[in-house]
Amino acid sequence: METRIEASQYSAEHRRRNPLPQPVTLYGRELASNQRIPLNLDWVEEVRVNTSAVERRAATLPTRRSVKKEWQAAWLLRAIACMDLTTLSGDDTAERVRRLCAKARRPLQDHLLKALGGQDLPLHVGAVCVYHAFVETAVKALEGSGIPVAAVSAGFPAGLSPLETRVTEVRRSVESGAGEIDIVITRAHVFNGEWNALYDEVAAFKQACGPAHLKVILGTGDLLTLRNVARASWVAMMAGADFIKTSTGKEPVNATLPVSLVMIRALREYAERTGMAVGFKPAGGIKTAKQSLDWLATIKDELGRSWLEPSLFRFGASSLLADIERQLEHFVTGRYSAAYRHPIA
Repeated sequence: METRIEASQYSAEHRRRNPLPQPVTLYGRELASNQRIPLNLDWVEEVRVNTSAVERRAATLPTRRSVKKEWQAAWLLRAIACMDLTTLSGDDTAERVRRLCAKARRPLQDHLLKALGGQDLPLHVGAVCVYHAFVETAVKALEGSGIPVAAVSAGFPAGLSPLETRVTEVRRSVESGAGEIDIVITRAHVFNGEWNALYDEVAAFKQACGPAHLKVILGTGDLLTLRNVARASWVAMMAGADFIKTSTGKEPVNATLPVSLVMIRALREYAERTGMAVGFKPAGGIKTAKQSLDWLATIKDELGRSWLEPSLFRFGASSLLADIERQLEHFVTGRYSAAYRHPIA
């Protein structure tokens, strides 16, 4: 059965009414922001993933691209701009969140930015990600910066509280000023093949978000197979997700290149079929500057330059920024500094 949707069915009028922050193209075709579309179970059921091929391709990704010197510095600055600077610890305090927000406003020390010739760049992170309880604190600390607050809501990280309770929490986070909401799906819906239930769940969160962007966390470390990851990605996108995100950062296995490759290719095919762009956020376990370059190169190879913007790509990170700072200082001075000289908060 032919299930492909003509792009004009969704994208022409929608693109005019819902432009992205900057033009996004795939294979020369301009894309619109995502909107909810009817659940197409044919698309879900036809998903196939060649695990061996994905793993082989992922294994080559860190070796296919190598950027050095000033080009590496430029890519690392891009990684900072695409970072969701995150604190999701049980001992978080309002003061820690305020310090994190100060770091988000000025992610690099002044002498480094000046040495890189970037003193006039409006450099800041993509967002600050906190628990619902600290949304108002973060919003106040970031006032006037243009940096959105991302709240992890909806029973994060397990996502097992009643749906009504989770939807209410999303609404409260938006009312408190969150511009982005990171929710986690009910993984049991994926295990049981309950695609209608998963679609309805994500659609309910999307509606509760109102003007805020919705990032849907799949919890890929819990989903067991790459096929499950791909199918969950498709359902989340059809339900209206603005981003699909790998992990909560709390699973034993978080963002990996094979999982990321499967999700990236799902959103690429979704863009081809619908004319709409969905963002991607790997989160959990990305701690080094070298790892950030691997993910940036993967995005560039698979999706093109348009996705290397904070509106479509984010790192979920808590310790990544410190290592990027160290690498940039090495580029400027030829010496590695101690990690404690680059505190996150």
